[in-house]
Amino acid sequence: MDNKIFARYIDHTLLSPTSGLSAIHQLCNEAIENRFAAVCVPPCYVEIAKDKLTDSGIKIATVIGFPFGYNHTEAKATEIELAIGNGADELDMVINLIDLTNSNEDFLFNEINYCTQLCHERDAIIKIIIESGILSSEQIIAACHICADAGVDYVKTSTGYAAQGATIEAVQLMRKQLPSNVGIKASGGIKTKADALAFINAGATRIGTSNAIKMMKE
Repeated sequence: MDNKIFARYIDHTLLSPTSGLSAIHQLCNEAIENRFAAVCVPPCYVEIAKDKLTDSGIKIATVIGFPFGYNHTEAKATEIELAIGNGADELDMVINLIDLTNSNEDFLFNEINYCTQLCHERDAIIKIIIESGILSSEQIIAACHICADAGVDYVKTSTGYAAQGATIEAVQLMRKQLPSNVGIKASGGIKTKADALAFINAGATRIGTSNAIKMMKE
């Protein structure tokens, strides 16, 4: 795949809790140079990314309920409102893994639907992180159906903080369960361009990675 096309799949990501301001500036400059789809930064850096990327056409993504997802719905909603107010275009929100583990599907639908509406009312994109690497196939299927019913824009594999990140098998399973209008963001442990292309071929429409610059040189 040509690098110009490949770059439009990439969420250029830096979510380290020790990330410095200079690294965020570098991330944004690299995104502009390579024309990535988005940068994904910690919530506290959204305003800085917005200042750097205004009029660039590159989207600003941040994380909500990160990394475990068990925050109260009201807390997630507040995070969303603050992030959008600071300039975020896309919100990557972790599903409530406790309720997913306990099959509390009504709660999960209500939370995701509420947060999705909150994003869409503000013209923002929502991606729900299901942490597929620690789920059974049955849990992945259930999570996909809940997300689709709630009208989300993307279902995302992983935070990158669990023991297992994205797998080809999980993305293939997700693609089978999700309608065509719901994208898939594969993230977590994707380190090479060959890896990324394999996930795209499996059905991913976005790739979240901190290895994007290395990939562009391969």
